Amino acid sequence: MTTRVLLVEDDFLVAMTMESDLDAGNYDITGVANSADAAVNLAKKTKPDLVVMDIRLVGPRDGVDAALEIFDATGIRCLFATANADAQARARAVPAAPLGWLQKPYGREGLLSALADAVQALQSSLQPPPSAL
Repeated sequence: MTTRVLLVEDDFLVAMTMESDLDAGNYDITGVANSADAAVNLAKKTKPDLVVMDIRLVGPRDGVDAALEIFDATGIRCLFATANADAQARARAVPAAPLGWLQKPYGREGLLSALADAVQALQSSLQPPPSAL
């Protein structure tokens, strides 16, 4: 089964590179957003398995705001891919149950590796607990 991913990135060139990299990794891109509002709307509409989320976005709200709203509305979790992963941003993001943090700049291998780890974390969190014998 192909993992469906929403990309949220305000830099057009970075978003296009990410889209190409994830396509090469056999991920299904459900959409690309550059603002918090667009990200929330696309997440609700396309229902991806997870979101790759930048923190700095176009507009007054940031990626943490978007991640919190997406998680509250849909339960969809994010892998944060950002240069702005300071302690305050990480603390604000905790209620959205992040799947991980990828520090910019990163290359294709780093992105694909972080996404594979996020998918594994997502799948293991969906597994029922082992029954006691």
